[in-house]
Order: sequence, then structure tokens, then C-alpha cells
Amino acid sequence: MYALAERLFPICRSITGNGVRQSLQILQEYIPIEIHEVPSNTPVFDWTVPKEWNIRDAWIIGPDGKKIIDFKDHNLHILQYSTPIHQVMGLEDLKKHLFTLPDKPDLIPYRTSYYQENWGFCMAHNQYLDLQDGEYEVYIDSTLEDGSLTYGELYIPGASQEEVLFSAHICHPSLANDNLSGIGLLTFLAQLLREQKNRYSYRFLFIPGTIGSITWLARNEHKVDHIKHGLVVSLVGDAGGFTFKKSRRGDSEIDQVVSYVLRNSGYPCEVIDFFPYGYDERQFCSPGFNLPVGNLTRSPFGSYPEYHTSGDNLQLIQPNFLQASFDIYLEIVEILEQNFFFQNLHPKCEPQLGKRGLYAAIGGDSDQKELQMAMLWLLNFADGKNSLLDIAEKSKIAFKLMQKCSKLLIDNKLLKYFG
Repeated sequence: MYALAERLFPICRSITGNGVRQSLQILQEYIPIEIHEVPSNTPVFDWTVPKEWNIRDAWIIGPDGKKIIDFKDHNLHILQYSTPIHQVMGLEDLKKHLFTLPDKPDLIPYRTSYYQENWGFCMAHNQYLDLQDGEYEVYIDSTLEDGSLTYGELYIPGASQEEVLFSAHICHPSLANDNLSGIGLLTFLAQLLREQKNRYSYRFLFIPGTIGSITWLARNEHKVDHIKHGLVVSLVGDAGGFTFKKSRRGDSEIDQVVSYVLRNSGYPCEVIDFFPYGYDERQFCSPGFNLPVGNLTRSPFGSYPEYHTSGDNLQLIQPNFLQASFDIYLEIVEILEQNFFFQNLHPKCEPQLGKRGLYAAIGGDSDQKELQMAMLWLLNFADGKNSLLDIAEKSKIAFKLMQKCSKLLIDNKLLKYFG
């Protein structure tokens, strides 16, 4: 995951353009994503697919004839979607198009102008303070013209047409945690799921933020009824604890599963209610769809000092943080895959477990009392109304032990799958 982030980090990605295509083509070396192109000016609900933006070069030459900003040094130096310009101007006119962070004077900010034509540069505030009066030559070699919006999609069919949706935004340039970490995690999670048989089908989206999810939903409205669980994946490579923003529904199965996994993970964690701001979960959870899609991060957006700055670099994310996040996501998948409902085949009083040799059937996994209690909880609450996770949470017995016990009880014809 970290090596993939290293490959993608130098590429200037935006909501459209060749940087997105180049990044998706690299992902195709790992997983067989399909690349979709949606023409500019295509209506998508209340929005319109924007013009395509590409940039080749940009710089500012100061009064002394030296470059003070060069896009080739760091692609955060350019205001995203800047229109072309080649002009000489004074410092006061130039300052109207310069963006800095006075409270973080050594960092370059990430700024955009997607839907209002403008041009500009971003720079460290300390460098801004050193600018001298005089004439500055400004050059931006970019295009903003009809083209297309590009996104990647991978569908992995399972035993059921019911889907788990995973989505990561791909539009940020040279921001490692936001969101090369999410792109990397989903790429390798997809690799793993392609190699095994799954109960659910899985859909992976690599899309530009906001306009990408709106476009996908507009083009795939006929598919959304299959989506039973979903997560928007972002900010999973830093050192922070985990934060889960629940779906708009607040009580969906994905809300329950993620909350359970985090509570039992040993990591600092926080579970918060849905609010209509953030990443693409707000589109999937818009009232016209109201899909069960949450957002699982480490540090939440805007909460760490490097957020949307040049400080969000490859030193901020680390392989061990990515691995821990991957393990959390994998455990979520494993519980979703095994969270069945069951029916007790001997519901009138407790069945006699001793004569079936069940008390000692899972030696070494737990003491006999915990094993006995797990079986009793399962048999009592396996009424077709409680999932395996429901019973695990009621009993405070580990899901994995409940899962093993369920298989054992099925083998002994005491339980059956319900539905």
C-alpha cells in the first residue's frame, strides 16, 4: 500500500484530467478496474459534469529574474482548475491570486476553484512575507475545455447480488493521507476479495470527490437497491485513532458492525452520528437514496495540522498505520460475510448438549463455561430475528467464538440458517 502511494504521489490529480487517467491506469496493474469517461456538460441530477482541466507547467518569476514558485517542484503550488495566463504584473495585483496559511507559515495550502473560473498560486506564508515590490512574470500553461470526467470501477460478483460498496476519492494531488491511503487500502482489499468466494458482491469505486459520486449515482440509479452496506474510505494512513461516521440511517448493519469492530479493536476510537458534510457519504446518504453508507477514517478530516497542506506527505503516512487500517476493514468484511440469522431447530426447552459431546467440542478456544454460555445464547436467541452479531453483543461473547459455535450447532442439526 505504501509503495503504491509512493508511485501515485507525484501525479497532479484533479476532479478531471489526465492525472486521474494516469492514476487509474496504474491501479489497473493491480486490479482489473473499468475506466469510465462521462462527457463534459452531461446533466447529473442538479449538477453538470464540468469541463476537463489539464496543466502542463506553471511558474512565477520575481523581479530578480529567478523563479519563486514552480509547479514542477510541488503540484500544490497551483490553484486547482487555474485558467491559462502569461502576464507581467505588480506585486499588489499578484497578491490577489496568492493563497497562504498564516497560521501554518511553512506549509503550502491545497486550494481549488472548480466551479468558478480563476487562476492562482499557493505558497508558504513565510515565502509570501519575503516578496519584494516589483514586476512579476506569471505563467500558467493549462487547458479548461470540453472533455470528460473519469472514474474507475470494479465489480466482484459473489453468491448474492446484494452488494457491499467501497468508495475512495481520487481527486487530490500529492496528498498522501487524503487520499492515497484510501486508494491503496481499497486496491489491496479488492485484490484479496477477488481471490476468495464471497457471500456478497463487492463494488469498488475510485471517483473524484462530490461530482464523482453524484455522477455515478445518476448513471447507476437502477443498481442502488442492491447496495446493502457501504463505506467511504479516506484518511487511513496517519497515526490517529479511528473515527466512524455512521450512515444517515444510524441503525444499519454496517453501523453496527463497524462500531463493534472498533470497540473491540484495542485502538482509540470514536463513533459519531451522520452529518451532511464531509466526503461522498453525504451523496450516498442523500434523502433520495439514503443508502447504508458510512465513513471510516483514522483522524477525521480537518482535525490534523497537515490536512490539505504540503504536510500531508509520504512521511505522514506509515506502512504500519496502513496495515492496521487494512486489518480493521478486513475484519468488517469478515463479520459482514458471516453475520447470518439462524433458527433453533429444538426451540422447546434446551436441547441436551452433553449427549452430543458439544461441551468439549472446541477445546483450547475458551474455557468450558464460556463455550457453554455461547451455545446457550445462540440457541435461545436464534429465532430468526437476531443476527449472529446481535447475539454476540447481547451476550458480550466474541463474534468469532459465536461463529464457531454456530457452525458446530449446525453440524449437530440444532441450528439452521434462516432466510
